[in-house]
Amino acid sequence: MSIKKILASAVAACLLQLFALAGPAHAQATRTWVSGVGDDVNPCSRTAPCKTFAGAISKTATGGEINTLDPGAFGAVTITKSITIRSDHMQAGVLATLGSNGININAPSAKVILDGLDIEGASTGGTGIRVLSALDVIVKNCDIRNFTTGISVNTTAQARVTVDRSMIGGNVDGITITSTPGFGHVKLFNSLLINNTSSGVSVSGANNDVFIHNNQILGSTKSLNITSGGLVRSFGTNIIPTGDAPTSTTPLL
Repeated sequence: MSIKKILASAVAACLLQLFALAGPAHAQATRTWVSGVGDDVNPCSRTAPCKTFAGAISKTATGGEINTLDPGAFGAVTITKSITIRSDHMQAGVLATLGSNGININAPSAKVILDGLDIEGASTGGTGIRVLSALDVIVKNCDIRNFTTGISVNTTAQARVTVDRSMIGGNVDGITITSTPGFGHVKLFNSLLINNTSSGVSVSGANNDVFIHNNQILGSTKSLNITSGGLVRSFGTNIIPTGDAPTSTTPLL
């Protein structure tokens, strides 16, 4: 074999090896991990976790899941794709102060799940969870405290937001729905909205609606604030001592 052919074969072998090594480094994982002692330069694997949700989300595939390995403060994050962020039985903190938001969701047609998060505004934060666009958002087992608004739904396309087994307290407004009329739909189950000074749930805009069941909405000037054709449908047991009456009520049989 000629020297040229030998060199060409050697170069080709080196290039193949380089491509093989480079491929996985740029791949996004279906499941990633964060840890209080992680580092965002890591690949976010279980043995080399990232430090923040923002660091992990770019390394997580669309439709994938970010999990927490241990308690920690994992920072604010902007979500632009379908994803699950889940913390199971440990504190997963998101701290947002000085007018900033905890979690921004701007993900048209996406499905987003937030499970087990502790979102703190330190009395200066803007919005705990701000939904600008998404198809489905599920918020469960979350605490959202000390923001101007706990959860804001302000979309220009159809969006469904479900809140279950969560505590939203110490905000000015607990949940606000101000989407383009008819595009904002919220379901609120089994939750405590406490000491949100202005309103517990505020809905504005024709046919934007909130479906409530088994909630306590206490300590607000108005437990429910319904304006401009918004709708609140109450099903079963809710404690709503102040503000507007639900637009429809269906008791448990």
